[in-house]
Amino acid sequence: MKTKKERSMYPVWFVLPSLIIFVVFFLWPIISSLYYSLTVWNFETAKFCGLDNYKLFFSEHSMSSSVIHTLIYAFGTSALKVILAFFIAIFLTSKIKTKGFIRSAVFFPNLVSMMAVGLAFSYMMHPTKGLLNMPIQALGGTPIDFQGDPKTALLSIILTDVWKGLSISVVIYIAGIQSIDKTYYEAASIDGATGWQQLKHITLPLVAPSQNSIIILSLIGGLRSFDLIWAMTGGGPGFSTDVLASVIYKQYAAGFYGLSTAGNVVMLILISVIAFPLQHFLNKREEAIQG
Repeated sequence: MKTKKERSMYPVWFVLPSLIIFVVFFLWPIISSLYYSLTVWNFETAKFCGLDNYKLFFSEHSMSSSVIHTLIYAFGTSALKVILAFFIAIFLTSKIKTKGFIRSAVFFPNLVSMMAVGLAFSYMMHPTKGLLNMPIQALGGTPIDFQGDPKTALLSIILTDVWKGLSISVVIYIAGIQSIDKTYYEAASIDGATGWQQLKHITLPLVAPSQNSIIILSLIGGLRSFDLIWAMTGGGPGFSTDVLASVIYKQYAAGFYGLSTAGNVVMLILISVIAFPLQHFLNKREEAIQG
């Protein structure tokens, strides 16, 4: 027979491994980052400097502007993925004969590394020799400097990111649409509902869980994006496509470790402030729809 103390300790042994992993790989790095962001440090010494790193981060336009670029990038890519993927998924769950082949083609970009996609699109967007500018030149138009013009550089990367990441969103939507009970559509057809009405009043509400997953995943991915931006523009021209991740990398590479760590903390706070309330709002909306 086990004693009362042994029985009370029994569940703790199941929680302990997860708790150790959480503390070592999540909680401790966060606490360390918070401390080192308040210092000027290298791999030998750390000198406390208070909030100087944060003051410098937000006073320098080259770094503070990265917050705005990050928000534009994250919300732009997320919105486009949510909208475009939905209509593509609707098309790929219809009764077309070649939907199996088209699904494979849509998923293909996800198999290519982000760096490879970035380099490929950089060549395609070359101002004189790029594939995208060839038709424009052939028609007598002026070539567009997609990556060299500050007005178009960030948009060019956003569209490239959407092309690359759209496939996962489509797959999630397809899974959600196919899980909807077909009797809803049959009942709506009997009542005389049009295809648009079925889409609005059946598909959209019942696919909300899948849509919520896409919103959260794409938004968090956009807030911490780095590799595609670095492959295509390196944050340029100037600082027009610098996001938080690229600024953090640049400061770390230049030896400003405390400033780089402060940038990491800013990114963590930004993601937390956006993701947690948004998750709560989407869950409440989902409950209201299903209720």
